[in-house]
Amino acid sequence: MFGSLSEEVEVKVPVEKAWDLYGSIKLGDIAAKHILERLDVIEGDGGVGTVIKITFKPGSGISYYNEKYTMIDNDNMVRETEIVEGGYLDFGFTLYRVRIEVKDNPNDKTGSSIVKITIEYEVKEEAVDNASLVTMEPFLVLMKFANEHLLSSA
Repeated sequence: MFGSLSEEVEVKVPVEKAWDLYGSIKLGDIAAKHILERLDVIEGDGGVGTVIKITFKPGSGISYYNEKYTMIDNDNMVRETEIVEGGYLDFGFTLYRVRIEVKDNPNDKTGSSIVKITIEYEVKEEAVDNASLVTMEPFLVLMKFANEHLLSSA
């Protein structure tokens, strides 16, 4: 079974500033500070091929996962990561990909941005009930903290 979820949030900063955070490993620093137990860079420097270990706070339902940066397109401001170990893969998922896109807000001429996060997943037929584990909630919380950071450093 294949599925996807997505959300868009407006950020009152120019796209270049939003992409500087959302398109880089700096976003992981925000997550580590506010919503994770810890974040460790296993391999890489934030470019394609970087692998990070995300350890969640106790009681989160998932203890950890490793994700790999599989695509970074600075021209179109799109970044993709995929879980390569742990997390949803332990619950019968064969794919869990997160895409972050930053673009100009077409409805605002003052220079704000739209940040869109999309989760794409595939789950084995025998584990299809686990598809209900996929939620945008942690990403919405992360976007809240990231956007507060962007506005406070304006």
